[in-house]
Amino acid sequence: MPRSIPRAYSRYSHDATALLGGLIREARKERNLTMQEVADRAGISRGLLQRIEKGDLKCEIGAAFEVATIVGVKLFDADATLSRHLSRTRDRLSLLPKSVRRKSKAVHDDF
Repeated sequence: MPRSIPRAYSRYSHDATALLGGLIREARKERNLTMQEVADRAGISRGLLQRIEKGDLKCEIGAAFEVATIVGVKLFDADATLSRHLSRTRDRLSLLPKSVRRKSKAVHDDF
């Protein structure tokens, strides 16, 4: 059986997930919610919530965002701003190619 190589994450990714986890933990405690209460509301295990709060990079992003929403951590400025950014991003993406591919061979067009 082949051995898997561990994924290397950037320092920025480590710091960002640690910050999000800390903000979630702080908000949960400020609202006097137990880990089990938040986990139940999010539909996840208490262990996954512990990993999210510790900044584990391998947690499902949807679960982390749901927990953040439950405890009141705003990931973006406001709902209207989020909708506006999402709409603008979709508009820009519609102008870009559907996929990006490397050219397989060099073109020599000097006649």
